[in-house]
Amino acid sequence: MEQLGTAVARLETELAVSSLLLQDIASRFQAAMTDGLAGKSSSLKMLPSFIGSPTGQEQGAVIAVDFGGTNVRVLLVELADTGRSRIVARRAFPLKDKLGHYDYTAESASGPALFDFIAGKISEIVPAGGIYPLGHTFSFPCRQQGVDQAVLISWTKEIKTAGVEGRDVGQMLQAALENRGLERVRLQAVINDTTGTLLTAAYSDPATTIGAICGTGHNSCYLESCHPLTKRPMIVNMESGNFDGVQQTKYDILLDQASEKPGAQRLEKMVSGQYLGELVRLIVSSLAAAGHISSGSESLSVPYSLPTEDISAILGDTSPGLEAVAAVAAARWGITQLKVCEYKAIQTIVRLVAWRSARLVAATWAGVLSKIDPGLVRQHTIAVDGALYEKMPGYTEQLANTMMEMFGDKAKQITIRLSKDGSGIGAAIAAATVYRGK
Repeated sequence: MEQLGTAVARLETELAVSSLLLQDIASRFQAAMTDGLAGKSSSLKMLPSFIGSPTGQEQGAVIAVDFGGTNVRVLLVELADTGRSRIVARRAFPLKDKLGHYDYTAESASGPALFDFIAGKISEIVPAGGIYPLGHTFSFPCRQQGVDQAVLISWTKEIKTAGVEGRDVGQMLQAALENRGLERVRLQAVINDTTGTLLTAAYSDPATTIGAICGTGHNSCYLESCHPLTKRPMIVNMESGNFDGVQQTKYDILLDQASEKPGAQRLEKMVSGQYLGELVRLIVSSLAAAGHISSGSESLSVPYSLPTEDISAILGDTSPGLEAVAAVAAARWGITQLKVCEYKAIQTIVRLVAWRSARLVAATWAGVLSKIDPGLVRQHTIAVDGALYEKMPGYTEQLANTMMEMFGDKAKQITIRLSKDGSGIGAAIAAATVYRGK
């Protein structure tokens, strides 16, 4: 099995992100931020949110809508002026009924009908009397024209509802509320889930300057201290998954070329949970094709046959015979009765792909910090949500270790923490922040 060892050693070299490369990526990312903010050509979209950081003193009852896919939530959130919040009431509902009674995601459905359906759910949780600000997390590609103005560019995530693309989703929701006699519920802000993640953490931690999603997808936002549009602090949604300043391996190129949009979301395809399993499959397939490990059944050639949760199981396997690795290989690819060294090779590949993800993400955050605080003299909290950060064994440690590697003792200025439910609580905080400022 010397050939297998040589092949794995080669993979370790190909997938490594050296200290020098980390610094190079951070510099490239910072340059892309600067270009994007200035309106120059950049793979970072640098979308304005038109909202700054909360004071932590926002208070009162606020309505939040979390619309990020085919399942939607509406919440009644109570904000205390001490940086604390609680959900008083909630409704969670699918936009497509399993029994076929309705489907607001189909082309045959209209935008007004969709938003009327959501407004109906809001009516179930709004208390009698009073004015209630509303925050709307809408995690689809939008052209933000104001804090409460977001024009849908195109639907994603299997939604095809007619008459919404090219229109202001905030106006459509407000119109639906008014048609139901809910004029006292007033839309204040439309944000995406990344911005919500930053806001949720910043409500209790004023040092929060970066928000990120490290889960099925990947994106980061940050607080720009003096935005060119307003000359005031503003959260900028970078759409960082589209960053193209990282060198691809042949496996990244294969994955990219087979994707729906080759060339787009290049960083996301290297770091997010949706793609890590496919990268592992492509690499294991190459080892099998070269005769280094048994190829098993044809299942190994099935794209996306290794889900992210299996990656976590493989990483967490410390048993002498690597039973969890063997179980995954058998269940997903029909690969059985390998030698322990072959299962070890599969586990090593998973580790290389996962740790590369963490190191690349950390490098982009380093680029942000170098832009907003070149000497790293202030405390910075990076708020993160998503299953990779929360559940993948060793991922959080890799992020922290990479920051130490890049910044040395100054890394003590950086705290990376979990920020849950930014798409819900964050929307409420956004609405309260805007409403308070009026």
